[in-house]
Amino acid sequence: LMVWLRRTTHYLFIVVVAVNSTLLTINAGDYIFYTDWAWTSFVVFSISQSTMLVVGAIYYMLFTGVPGTATYYATIMTIYTWVAKGAWFALGYPYDFIAVPVWIPSAMLLDLTYWATRRNKHAAIIIGGTLVGLSLPIFNMINLLLVRDPLEMAFKYPRPTLPPYMTPIEPQVGKFYNSPVALGSGAGAVLSVPIAALGAKLNTWTYRWMA
Repeated sequence: LMVWLRRTTHYLFIVVVAVNSTLLTINAGDYIFYTDWAWTSFVVFSISQSTMLVVGAIYYMLFTGVPGTATYYATIMTIYTWVAKGAWFALGYPYDFIAVPVWIPSAMLLDLTYWATRRNKHAAIIIGGTLVGLSLPIFNMINLLLVRDPLEMAFKYPRPTLPPYMTPIEPQVGKFYNSPVALGSGAGAVLSVPIAALGAKLNTWTYRWMA
């Protein structure tokens, strides 16, 4: 019974924190979600999403020791965000008003790294963190390309708390080094590794606290 309660508590803990992580993630700006500013602030968005995902996902993956926990974590975030999307839609906003970020494929790469390296924590931090940082901007740009016209949504349905300096502008066409996906992937790959290490360290502190 105690083992069952302990495991149940672990997974409920993951659900609670994943929901709270989603709240922090979708409020990364001064308003909700990213449809209207991702085109012009995609690098910042990519870094915040990569680091936010990896710190929570690796924390709980190492906490349970079960490959697949990171995907479970990202799935909870996704479901919760779709519920929020449905709430906005019920209020009369268009379906494309909110584009749900894509977290699950990157979390799967983290899980696969942990599984393929036979639960090697350091490999999960270095390789898994890098893969999350590299892949998330790519998946999210594909996601944005499926949105009808995020800039039209931005100007037609502005957020009430949108500060002037975050007003959406038409994206400029640049060379490769100005590519938001390339910059987001590069910066995300570098920054996700130390943030993954932080998540692993938080896991160690949690066990010490529980002891």
